[in-house]
Amino acid sequence: MNFAGLRKSLLFAASALLATTAFPQDGFQLHSPAFQNNVTPPLSMILNEPSNGVNVCTASGAAGGDQSPQLYWTDPPPRTRSFVVVLYDTTASFTHWGIYNISGYVNGLPENAGTAGSRYGMQIENDFGFGQEYDGPCPPAGVAPEIHNYVFTVYALSTTLNLPGTANFPANAETLYHAFIEASERGQILGKASLTALYSATPGTGHTD
Repeated sequence: MNFAGLRKSLLFAASALLATTAFPQDGFQLHSPAFQNNVTPPLSMILNEPSNGVNVCTASGAAGGDQSPQLYWTDPPPRTRSFVVVLYDTTASFTHWGIYNISGYVNGLPENAGTAGSRYGMQIENDFGFGQEYDGPCPPAGVAPEIHNYVFTVYALSTTLNLPGTANFPANAETLYHAFIEASERGQILGKASLTALYSATPGTGHTD
């Protein structure tokens, strides 16, 4: 099996485990002042990737702020020791952000918490390979399906995560999902809550900037 196939298998295994795990804390919810569920995110969240003087990540060419949104959660499960927040494009199977070992005593993250060297938690290298940070939505224009689902999920854990990694090979999405599989098998994932942003960089499709 090649690397792409192995990666796909790992992502499938992790998502299947998380999807089928019963979480008793039904009141656990994720919120953001920046956007509502299943609506278009603001420009402040969109990646800025200029080409010939315009941002290819927006339908209008406007610059994106590339800042993680303010997030907060309510009614987390008892015994929560740490939180993990992930931004995952379910349309493209692409991880834009992962921040883990967020203190179990906090109830959210401020805007732009996903900068490199964030003091709010440890971050994985995202699938862009830009670094250990947040990088926002940037669906390819004119490529179906044109509207992508960007899902923010907060996970409540009864433990903290110790992800292997070095300066040359930092912890990445696969490292995190592998840790999720192990934590799920040990019953250490206590709950999860999600919030979805819908976004397209193709003019005229809806859910554009």
